[in-house]
Amino acid sequence: MKNLPLLIFLALLAACTSTPSDNTPYRDLNKNGKMDVYEDPSQPIEARVNGLLQQMTVEEKAGLLFIDGTGVPEDGAASEEAVSVFGRPRVSAVTLLKEKHMAHFNIWSIPSVEALAKWYNNIQKVAEESRLGIPVTIASDPRHYFSRSIFAMEAQGFSQWPEQLGFAATGDTALMREFADIARQEYLAVGIREALHPSIDLATEPRWARVSGTFGEDAELSARLAKAYILGFQGEQLDSNGVACMTKHFPGGGPQKEGLDPHFAFHKGQVYPGGNFGYHLIPFEAAFEAGTAAIMPYYGVPTGLEYEEVGFAYNKAIITGLLREKYGYDGVVCTDWGLVTDEPMGQGVVWNARAWGVEELSTADRVLRIIEAGADQFGGEAIPEVVVQLVNGGRLSEERLNESVRRLLRVKFRLGLFDNPYINLDAMKRVVGKPEFVEAGNAAQRRAMTLLKNEDNLLPLQAGTLRLYVENLDSTAASQYGTVVTTPEEADLAIIRLNTPWYPVETNIEFARGFHHGDLDFKGAEKEKILNLLNTVPTIVDIYLDRPAVIPEINARAKAVLANYGASDAAVLDVIFGIARPKGKLPFELPSSMEAVRNQKPDVPHDSEAPLYEFGHGLSY
Repeated sequence: MKNLPLLIFLALLAACTSTPSDNTPYRDLNKNGKMDVYEDPSQPIEARVNGLLQQMTVEEKAGLLFIDGTGVPEDGAASEEAVSVFGRPRVSAVTLLKEKHMAHFNIWSIPSVEALAKWYNNIQKVAEESRLGIPVTIASDPRHYFSRSIFAMEAQGFSQWPEQLGFAATGDTALMREFADIARQEYLAVGIREALHPSIDLATEPRWARVSGTFGEDAELSARLAKAYILGFQGEQLDSNGVACMTKHFPGGGPQKEGLDPHFAFHKGQVYPGGNFGYHLIPFEAAFEAGTAAIMPYYGVPTGLEYEEVGFAYNKAIITGLLREKYGYDGVVCTDWGLVTDEPMGQGVVWNARAWGVEELSTADRVLRIIEAGADQFGGEAIPEVVVQLVNGGRLSEERLNESVRRLLRVKFRLGLFDNPYINLDAMKRVVGKPEFVEAGNAAQRRAMTLLKNEDNLLPLQAGTLRLYVENLDSTAASQYGTVVTTPEEADLAIIRLNTPWYPVETNIEFARGFHHGDLDFKGAEKEKILNLLNTVPTIVDIYLDRPAVIPEINARAKAVLANYGASDAAVLDVIFGIARPKGKLPFELPSSMEAVRNQKPDVPHDSEAPLYEFGHGLSY
């Protein structure tokens, strides 16, 4: 029996190594001259996961539990030099990969799709040269819209579409799936294999800063679109042709008190005065049915419920009790960004970690609490050494660590990253921004637009003879439809584009001041300027609804009112002049006053008193 340890070692080695009889091609990722089980494409995924897990150190396992944001250098090189992201230097992904064994990265700023594609191949080469050759998974927030916020990136090289609210306005699941399939192809072409979307929160609190990233306030509509969205990205079964979706934000982030977002300490809790907690779960049930690869809990703190008043990712009753046990969800659970460590914002300003309800815990205790709650991965963090310390100190079992590592590895294997993580740069140029994709996005922008008012059937206009005064709209584009004049007094008609109002919260965190918080109505000099124009010349108003605007006076004096959810000037003009027809229906109510907004229950849909326009309103011609 004295040779038993050696026999066990040989048995484990045999289990990790495959001896093919048919010259099966493989990548010798651990450089041992043999085809290990995890390197064998013919093996079942569970066997490959287990084979790799047996070879991993605690440090390598811990690295998989972290995903951080990074930028791409101008030349696409895989450099260890710090990269600038949103004007601040960050440790490069290459350094995090080499020194901390991290293998998941969220791409933020990119100079071009060409640079991104080159960088992607370069960093995969660095990953291949690591001890076990574990490939990198690149993730991204949406990149096909008009937004310029942290929640989505303005389309840059990719086809450009209306935002999620626009798809809700169409109500068309086939269009939703078409978009998702096109976005999937463009993501694949540049190496993005994980979509940090869709957001399927319900916009039942109209002041919330993240309404534009949702499908509106109706749960059934959101559920239908969420399922189509996920299937378009992932397919019926996630494989090497798919992009994994990280659906968010469980169990629904919409009902924030006064709309104040829990990214920041000034939030006031997530509230359910209408007893509507279950309503916000309906879209997630559709996401589970579609097989979403990952789920992201929100920062919010459930207030006045049976749940402990701590942020959702720290909340075991939410993650383990509700998500894992009640819904049987065994996919990846990744926290939202920055739950553990504070973020220096320059000039002595610190953005506090979103450790709401557990602020007193140490860094290690926060990490342990999140893992014990049932989460697998930490968004916006790069501290795998803390996990290593927890394991080595006996506070976290390696068995529990392995549970999360298995879930993360399964996704990598399903995506085919271990077999071929590289992209073809020539093919990328033919796919990203493909004319057919661009045209489909342009058509969707027009179709999603919602005609709210059309006094005396003014629209569509006839092009050619009108003198037009325009504001916030490209005069060169408008000149193709009529003669553009420089003052309202000279014009037959005016066309003005507006954005839903917002008012920054008083805070020393500059990032927070950019969130679209606050009241939804125009005020003071800005409002008077708009009303003066409407009183001077018959005016068509187009308003971008990233939240439900309160516009009763503007609506009353305008001759026609259009709503868009992300549309170019060309798209707006095509609709006004009848080249395209608006087919959208409002995905939320437009309240009649701020008093009505304040009297609403944040968790209840369609409950504004005497709304200016009801959910589902939309004219046509």
